[in-house]
Order: sequence, then structure tokens, then C-alpha cells
Amino acid sequence: MKTTQANLINAFTLIAISLWGYFSSSSPSPTAFIPAAIGIFLLFCTNGIKNENKIIAHVAVVLTLLAIIGLIKPLTGAIERMDNIAIIRVALMMVTSVFAMTTFIRSFIAARKK
Repeated sequence: MKTTQANLINAFTLIAISLWGYFSSSSPSPTAFIPAAIGIFLLFCTNGIKNENKIIAHVAVVLTLLAIIGLIKPLTGAIERMDNIAIIRVALMMVTSVFAMTTFIRSFIAARKK
């Protein structure tokens, strides 16, 4: 899979699921919008990634890494509360972020070999 496709999947997943989590919560918190904000920034990075702009690609990698790290605490909180839906939402965001990160790393390794 191309890095642009992985980035788009990750961006849309972060946006959609964080909005779902905010609007489906009985006590919504504005921090639920953080993954959505990261997803929006990742969307803006898509054209730069497509055009093989190294700086924008590295910005997207850093944002993806921040998303992965930032989702650890919500995942542990959802596990402690035994909220299965929240666990699924956060885990799905983490899985797509790790997938995008793996795609970026493979792309960087392939570019380095050239």
C-alpha cells in the first residue's frame, strides 16, 4: 500500500472515531477532539506525501507517532472502566496509526536503498 493511502486511512479514522467518541459520550470532553485535529493535519500532509516532499512526510510521521503515544492513556482508561466500545474505538485508531507508521518506515527504507 502506498503511504498516501495509509495516511488517508489513518487521518479519516482518527477524525471519524474521535468525533464518534465525543458525540456518543454521556459526559463529552474537549480532549476527544485531539485525534481529530491530528487527523486534519494529516489530511493536509497528503499532497506533500504524494509529491514525495521529505519534510512533509517527516511531519506526518511525527504526527502519527504523537497519535500513537497520545492514545495509550485513553486505551488504559477505557480498559480500567471496562468500556468495550471505547476500547474498540481507541484500539482501532491505534491500529490504523501503527499501520500508517509501518508504511512510512517501509517507504523511508525503500527510498534510502535507492
